[in-house]
Amino acid sequence: MLLIKNANVYSPAPLGLRDILICAGRIIELREGIDYSLPQLTVLDAGGKRVLPGFIDQHVHCIGGGGEDGFASRVPELDIRDCIGAGVTTLCGLLGTDRHTRSLHALLAKVRALTLEGITAYCLTGSYEYPSVTLTGEVGEDICLIPEVLGVKIALSDHRCSYPTVQELTRLASEVRIASLTAKKPGVVHIHVGSGKEGIAAVFEIAERTDIPVRHFRPTHMCRHLDQAAKLARMGGYPDLTSGEGVETALLQLMECAPFGQVTLSSDSNGSAPIWNEKKEMVGMGVGRMTTLYETVRALIGKGVPLERAILPITETVAKALELYPRKGAIAPGSDADLVFLNDDLSIDTVLAKGQVMMKEGDILATGYYASL
Repeated sequence: MLLIKNANVYSPAPLGLRDILICAGRIIELREGIDYSLPQLTVLDAGGKRVLPGFIDQHVHCIGGGGEDGFASRVPELDIRDCIGAGVTTLCGLLGTDRHTRSLHALLAKVRALTLEGITAYCLTGSYEYPSVTLTGEVGEDICLIPEVLGVKIALSDHRCSYPTVQELTRLASEVRIASLTAKKPGVVHIHVGSGKEGIAAVFEIAERTDIPVRHFRPTHMCRHLDQAAKLARMGGYPDLTSGEGVETALLQLMECAPFGQVTLSSDSNGSAPIWNEKKEMVGMGVGRMTTLYETVRALIGKGVPLERAILPITETVAKALELYPRKGAIAPGSDADLVFLNDDLSIDTVLAKGQVMMKEGDILATGYYASL
């Protein structure tokens, strides 16, 4: 058991100074003045530091992305230390453009490894292409029968996508919805949205023509289509922005014209970020970094947004979107003990995942199978 004393708790709503009692990876008590003398009880004094729910990153290339500039451009896979240093205690892994040298089997194995190493990890079936690559032969069976699979990934409005028709996207979403009801999952249709002119016009057409709830559609990289992002949020959908330099400005714009409690943020970590000219020729390449997730939130706070509001897109909102709330995205009795302590300058000091101290005072502790040998 672990008792955290003197935590300035943001759940994300500010609760003030509280003590947090943790047992078997869960928070079992949250109040002032917890004072137990129990055998094998460890006490950790937070010293009044702000304590937030662990961050959730729903767009991570766990086994690496890239490859658009040849085999040498394949991005290396994620290391759990990257997650801990970024305060990420829950993630969702996926494939990118490359389903030929990367596989869903490798992705699932990596997700299970990350879970064994101490964080919580899920994944999506599919990739950019339609029909979707799967593990079992069917998207619905992947979702229904594989616990880690929360939905499917597809790409729209990108010169690298398969240009699925509205009818094909409708059938895919329908298959996802039916399977999600059986498996009691969110049924995510996670859409990579390129810079093409149509954006997510197909999603709006499906919402108008069918009874498929718009909340199933989770378009990402929506900085490219802010007007559509705002429209989707007003309809009850969850537009996702990719963190990085300047993205706080886009978040501020959305806060003015859409329900901010519908907007999520993800990092695209370990994915490639190719730069194309007007002829769709590659002229540069970047790599997604998980650290940009919280860096963007800090930049938003620097623009005057209160901490409890700024962290919503990487805590409570995304947890609700993935139907993990309040087990994730909150600090409350019954929640997983995923916690991030902040220093006075809002840098990350200490990270707990499921009650285990993974980083303390800026030092990442030994993690991983081989680190313990």
